[in-house]
Amino acid sequence: MKKILYLLLLSLVLSASGCSGAASEDDENTLYIYNWGEYIDPDVLTMFTEETGIDIVYDEYETNEIMYPKIEAGAVNYDLVCPSDYMISKMIENDLLEEINFDNITDKDNIGKEYWEKSEEFDPGNKYSVPYVWGTVGILYNKTMVHEPVDSWGILWDEKYKDEILMQDSVRDAFMVAERYLGYSMNTTDEDELQASKKLLQAQKANVQAYVVDQVRDKMIGNEAALGVIYSGEAIYTQRENPDLEYVIPKEGTNVWIDSWVIPKNAKHKENAEKFINFLLKPRIAYMNFDYITYSTPNIPARALIEDEDIRKSPIAFPNLSDYDLEAYSYLGEDADRHLNDLWREVKSY
Repeated sequence: MKKILYLLLLSLVLSASGCSGAASEDDENTLYIYNWGEYIDPDVLTMFTEETGIDIVYDEYETNEIMYPKIEAGAVNYDLVCPSDYMISKMIENDLLEEINFDNITDKDNIGKEYWEKSEEFDPGNKYSVPYVWGTVGILYNKTMVHEPVDSWGILWDEKYKDEILMQDSVRDAFMVAERYLGYSMNTTDEDELQASKKLLQAQKANVQAYVVDQVRDKMIGNEAALGVIYSGEAIYTQRENPDLEYVIPKEGTNVWIDSWVIPKNAKHKENAEKFINFLLKPRIAYMNFDYITYSTPNIPARALIEDEDIRKSPIAFPNLSDYDLEAYSYLGEDADRHLNDLWREVKSY
């Protein structure tokens, strides 16, 4: 979701003057935010408080699956959360979200039309969410170790790269690789297709050095592997650290993911949440967040502010969505999710 996971295991309470635990859920000048770790420029939080007088109570989570039960339980009445596409679909289905009053989101047109269209795959009508950052999943490879064209997921099954391949330790991302290589939808629930994908991943396992998450980034920077499945935002960072690395979107297609802001049903400061969403849509603010977290912004005026032309025109950071077969994850339902997790355990224990 997707995601530089430098989780700070402590909850952070941020205000214009730094940290403050004095805010109350009943204080009308408060905003409770729950977001991924390292997923916003801290200066943006301070600037919002200085501009509006609204104190921000800011907590972080590592995965969608950690976030969801806390929102469902309502133990803390968060006003604003930033889930991934498929999790937003699940939250809508389970009536956990408030519709956003778009009369208060005056800068919504800064988001490119194509991103609103992609968002409709998990939020029909775009009633509950506003895109924040987005990206793709692809193959990162080391040009000093791989001397052939890389344009297909199939290279991850090539035995000459045995023990040189890094896979995401993520059921959806791992199965997506196999499903797209086989020509299936990454949202398939067809049992024959799921079994075929499982068997393909089992056949690949002998070639895999490790199933990891953010360690893909670290290992590839350190020349510890030849190929790795990675998120595009992290690929940008790795290329800054190691110019021998290259990122590609395979020809069979891949996941385009979008993390968006949503307002939980039990939010006590809905208007403050909408003020914050609109603040984030300001081009300069959106640019600051892009520069800080390196994940692609859907904010078109913000992109124009990127001074580095190589980044501004980067096919990694800003691929033309119409050039690729891209699909967003959908929520498959509890039974399908449980079954997919069972299949993933079979792969890992093979």
